[in-house]
Amino acid sequence: MGQRPQGPVVVSAQKPGRRPNHQARRRTGKPAVPEGETVPGLAPRQAAARLLSAVLDAHTPLDALTDGEHGHPQYLALDGRDRALVRAILISALRFHRTIETIIAAQLDRPLPANARSLAALLHVAAAQILFLDVPDSAAVNIAVAQAKADPRSVRFAALVNAVLRNVSRSKETLLPKVLEEIRDAPDWMIRRLEAAYGRETARRILDVHRSEPPVDFSVKSRAEYWAERLGGRVLPNGSVRVENLSAPIPELPGFAEGEWWVQDAAASLPPRLLGDVSGLDVADLCAAPGGKTAALALAGARVTAVDQSGSRLKRLKENLARLGLAAEVVEADILKWLPGRRFDAILLDAPCSSTGTARRHPDVLWAKTPEDIAKLANLQRRLLERSLELVKPGGTVVFANCSLDREEGEDLILGLLKDRPDVLLDPIRPGELPGATHFITSEGWLRTTPEVREDPAALSGVDGFFAARLRVAGR
Repeated sequence: MGQRPQGPVVVSAQKPGRRPNHQARRRTGKPAVPEGETVPGLAPRQAAARLLSAVLDAHTPLDALTDGEHGHPQYLALDGRDRALVRAILISALRFHRTIETIIAAQLDRPLPANARSLAALLHVAAAQILFLDVPDSAAVNIAVAQAKADPRSVRFAALVNAVLRNVSRSKETLLPKVLEEIRDAPDWMIRRLEAAYGRETARRILDVHRSEPPVDFSVKSRAEYWAERLGGRVLPNGSVRVENLSAPIPELPGFAEGEWWVQDAAASLPPRLLGDVSGLDVADLCAAPGGKTAALALAGARVTAVDQSGSRLKRLKENLARLGLAAEVVEADILKWLPGRRFDAILLDAPCSSTGTARRHPDVLWAKTPEDIAKLANLQRRLLERSLELVKPGGTVVFANCSLDREEGEDLILGLLKDRPDVLLDPIRPGELPGATHFITSEGWLRTTPEVREDPAALSGVDGFFAARLRVAGR
């Protein structure tokens, strides 16, 4: 089920309909589906509502809920087509969460009961289809009414569901563009932090980009122009290949089986290059899975030791390396406890983080994370970085990186380390060192990418948010 083109989204509209009171006007509109009738498509909508609640209320990552082996049972019970529909619904429901929330609220004279979380999720899932997916409005409404009747918690609200969603359908052409202009689709705390870090205008542009479908970037082993033509994309200034609309699933694309490329956002391809010429060097890639940076280092000729504490993620890393025909020593270990028995020439630490820089691809991260999570992650990152500095040889390089947009996990963390550790020196990234990414190199000499879209074809643009800093230990 395809999504309507988004991009920053511009949609025309019509006059909002009358707003039913969820109590006094509960009987407005005739329920669309007779009780007891079997409704095709009900199961995936029920699963979508359940998973949406798990993200918003329990802060569970969407990837965990939709994992093909260990995901939510209600999701795993669906066939492949219905799973794809569930994911499409959830991506839109989360990408436009505040927008949908605002439009639903506009149809009510008073808020839904605080304990009506299942009803709120049901309405949210249906409204996401009406507003952003290629699902007939009537089908979205009918199935939502049937869903309400099938749930003892929501059955008394079936008429309300019918009335609210029909009004959403009638009013969307007028109401949607107005709400999109006024509302930012992120939690208030996240908006405040982005504005503090980047300024109000840049924060707005970042959040606007988060509303659009991301392209797919490929790191190619060689012949970038050739693979750009084969894949239907273009070569980016850093040598990645970008495809705006894939012609087939990733495993079915030309070059996949032959191991000619791997999927990797262009921003994620930059940190390994900060290590310079690694040919013949003993390099540790810490927190390595799923292996895109390991592959880049191995392709550049390094002797790579890839370390991660997740066995399941390392399994995927090994599969990726085997497909690509690249080799690395793979170690399953907690880095804070790992004793390799030697020091490394260079270390790349792509630390676990809030992943807010990937919100365009994973809109759940804005709703599954909290400020407290960021503080805990920043503390862990500092400990991992301190350990990395212990594992590098005298004169060696440590590159710290993560895909967070938050300063607490990037700039503030490095500034705090440099203040507390006079023996640690920043090795500034030099202008021109990263082709196409000079505009991402800050005056302090570290790398800060953002998802903003730029018009300059010679500059990387529309990439994930990333931070990276290059460090050395003085006296070594």
